[in-house]
Amino acid sequence: MPRLPSLLVSFALATLVPAALLVGTTRPAAAAEPLDPTRFEITVLSTGLKQPMEMAVGPDRTVYYIELDGKLRALRPGRSEAELIGEVTVTTAQENGLIGLALDPEFARNSWIYLQYSPPDFPGQHISRFTLKDGKLDLASEKLLLKYEEQRKECCHHAGSLAFGPRGELFIAAGDNTHPHGDSQGYAPIDERADKAPWDAQKSSSNTNSYNGKVLRIRPLPDGTVEIPDGNLFPKDGSQGRPEIYVMGCRNPWRISVDSASGNLYWGDVGPDAGGDGDRGPRGYDEINQARRTGNFGWPYFIGNNFPYADVDFATGQIGPKFDPLAPLNESPNNTGIKTLPPAQPALLYYPYGDSTEFPELGKGGRTACAGPVYHYSEGLASATKFPPAYDKALFIYEWTRHWIKVVHLDDAFHVKSIEPFMPDQPFVRPIDMEFGPEGALYLIEYGETWGVNKDSRLIRIDYVRGNRAPLAVATAENNIGKQPLAVALSSKGSFDKDQDDALTYEWRVIPGTPAGTPAEPKVVSREPNPTVTFSDPGVFNVELVVSDRQGAQRAASIPVVVGNARPTVKFLHPQEGDFYDADQPIPYRLYVNDPEDGTSDFDEADAKQLPEIDPEAGIRLALNAAFVNGPIPTAASAGQPEQGPPGLLMMKRSDCFNCHAVDQKRVGPPLLDVASKYRGQTGTIDASIQRVLKGSTGVWGKIPMIPHSQHTPEQVREMVTWIYSLEPAGLVRVFQGFTGEVPVDKAETAKPGHYSLQANYTDRGFGEIPALNASATLHLRQRLVEAEAADEVHGAQILGGTASGGRFIGAINHENYLRFDKIDFDRVKRLSFQVTSAGSGGKIEVHLDRPDGPAVATADVEVNGSWDKWYERTVDLGMVSGRHDLYLVFVNPERRGGLMNLDSVYFHP
Repeated sequence: MPRLPSLLVSFALATLVPAALLVGTTRPAAAAEPLDPTRFEITVLSTGLKQPMEMAVGPDRTVYYIELDGKLRALRPGRSEAELIGEVTVTTAQENGLIGLALDPEFARNSWIYLQYSPPDFPGQHISRFTLKDGKLDLASEKLLLKYEEQRKECCHHAGSLAFGPRGELFIAAGDNTHPHGDSQGYAPIDERADKAPWDAQKSSSNTNSYNGKVLRIRPLPDGTVEIPDGNLFPKDGSQGRPEIYVMGCRNPWRISVDSASGNLYWGDVGPDAGGDGDRGPRGYDEINQARRTGNFGWPYFIGNNFPYADVDFATGQIGPKFDPLAPLNESPNNTGIKTLPPAQPALLYYPYGDSTEFPELGKGGRTACAGPVYHYSEGLASATKFPPAYDKALFIYEWTRHWIKVVHLDDAFHVKSIEPFMPDQPFVRPIDMEFGPEGALYLIEYGETWGVNKDSRLIRIDYVRGNRAPLAVATAENNIGKQPLAVALSSKGSFDKDQDDALTYEWRVIPGTPAGTPAEPKVVSREPNPTVTFSDPGVFNVELVVSDRQGAQRAASIPVVVGNARPTVKFLHPQEGDFYDADQPIPYRLYVNDPEDGTSDFDEADAKQLPEIDPEAGIRLALNAAFVNGPIPTAASAGQPEQGPPGLLMMKRSDCFNCHAVDQKRVGPPLLDVASKYRGQTGTIDASIQRVLKGSTGVWGKIPMIPHSQHTPEQVREMVTWIYSLEPAGLVRVFQGFTGEVPVDKAETAKPGHYSLQANYTDRGFGEIPALNASATLHLRQRLVEAEAADEVHGAQILGGTASGGRFIGAINHENYLRFDKIDFDRVKRLSFQVTSAGSGGKIEVHLDRPDGPAVATADVEVNGSWDKWYERTVDLGMVSGRHDLYLVFVNPERRGGLMNLDSVYFHP
């Protein structure tokens, strides 16, 4: 073994304890205050954040946060809209931008704020201190503390995160600045060929003379200069490496946190993409790392528990020996630092795309690891919402891709004792940063559904609420619209009290509506939880459920009842959901309508049931809306999974909103799009709408009153109203009249990825004073090119990101994994083409009908082409298959191996 420099000898024995050996099964000691998970409550502080990156909570609970395009915002306590307090000029190319934020430890006294950003006129990052003057960012106050260059020829991995330690040290996360793909096949990017430096992480992460792929540590001084703290990885004279380096061997440490008591550094490191172990080394893992002292954390030579990669010659493809974690050597021509590196340290936690043997609590799926704060419980802190002592000294970690937060309990030596889910029933929408505030509550930014600008991005606070809590009231009804006499089945199912010792009482009240829509005095009709109430007279009624606990705390929920007019029915006879359309042919359609008062569009049914025939020429309000929509069709692939989407929309779905409203069509109430168009951008309208939803209103949109929604908090209603105000027309919507017809297809429009959405709407004539009712039916038509990840079921394999069309593909495919596509019309599909690639085992794609083991009608051979992202095509004929069937693509390998192939897309030929 090569001799280690004297500086590095001390690392060898102290750091090579396998992480898996540090994990035990001991649970945290019982706390004086029992933990009650039901006492965690979410308060929405602000919505509509634009690519938020990092935040910091001030001593007065003002939340400062940055957005990627250079904006700094502040949300003051009690406010619902963040204030723009400053902006720095940045480039956002290759994931650059404003990427790091921290407040000075003496912020309450000096108003110093620290930003990490990407100037457009400098090929790298600046770390600067600014002063807030009168609450605004003073650009003239900038003190440039540190800058470092990056390569900008190829993407990416800039990381970006700032955090202060307990001794005034500023920690700075810097990514490996290396293209993650190329010819590395998802393994170590160590391409040493000429002009391939952007694909060689040895130039950065394992280069002691580079700031990239590191966590740096400096101490800012009051005069705007910095000093190097004692105990960094290399000597202060720079003889062995940059003296600012605290830890090296990082890939993309884009979220860091420092324990305010111990000074331990934690970070989530986003790992490479290999779906399985191979000759080049281990599969991809994400890591949660802990640095109790300085060190080398291995990348690009090691991953996870120091699993070694092989030294690959990218010019010849020859695979050499595995790297040695005790003495890693950087012999790349792109290395400008020392060759013999400090011994590699294993990750605290690590996990692949699939199930983790070592840490099964972390689940499986996509990976974007983030390390959050360590919580310290203070008995003397006067706060009714501080987190309980059960979480004292626990590390909070979170997953941007898997949408979870976990609590890692550590022992006195900072080893892992246990991992438990935090609020497991709450689908956090891509948590991207979190911090405990001065009152002991947890502040969290949810980035939103996708990488980019999201309407569901929001800033929330999680409190641990003590004392009696009001019950939750949930009211639903079956058969609440129709002709009299109308027997309405009412239900309080879902109502509950978080204080489990409380007994609940129920009271149902009916509030009649006059023809003018003016509410009358309520009448109690039942005190049963789930009664059936018969309405004998026509009218519009508001039925209110009041749920009370033994302490007298109450919540109410309401539902509408419309008596005297039955809701019509409308459906598509042709086409069917999920059918394909062709860019060179119009889409024929045929609709069916039935209304108990108006009649039916089916002449035979009218004769058989002695119903009137609906005359399409007699002013009947029937229309077909057709629009091309960019984006995938909603599929059943998420069935059984936590529903994702904007929080306001999800809350409306769980409430009664869509009993009366549709987005773009009139039902009992106005279209939500009309509400957005009427009020969007007007001062004060959000607060006015919130009050109308909470308290109810009359006459704003017609005869039927808006029922009160006192079951919701003002914060919940704000979520709903904010989502409604965000609605805009999705694009050109064309309207067609009649029960049959054709929708022309726009070739230029459909050249883009997307689908056709058809919605049929029928509005009946009403009945006397009872207003007209609307019915609608919606279906989606697919392009013949279908992204593999849009399958109705993905069984076993994983949806991964990369260079495929649409930026995603199906990978980590093992023997007998499969995809399912529902209800394919084989009368219009005769061949299939697959875009595939394989640097693994290869195999076959078998086409089965109706079941994974159903009739096999075609087989495509997938050969190994030595790449995970160089796609090629395989086409198979389907023979004489006809009719509608579920289509299964079953991946097989004669040797029953894993890591078979990647599948980008499927083309369904006519």
